[in-house]
Amino acid sequence: MTYATSPTNTSRRAATYVDKILKGTKPADLPGEAAPPFEPVNHPKTAKAPGLTIPPSILLRADQVIQ
Repeated sequence: MTYATSPTNTSRRAATYVDKILKGTKPADLPGEAAPPFEPVNHPKTAKAPGLTIPPSILLRADQVIQ
């Protein structure tokens, strides 16, 4: 199980900053942003390799389950 930010969301936010800088905004003038929310992601196949079982309650809380 991982608990991290979405790579897609992070890339989009970074692209917004790059776009503003390329359009002439000074990096020092850009506002700081809080990190995007963390998302739990479960990898049941990886957990089963050493014989672990992920409880259904954990799977239900995940934003994404990778099979």
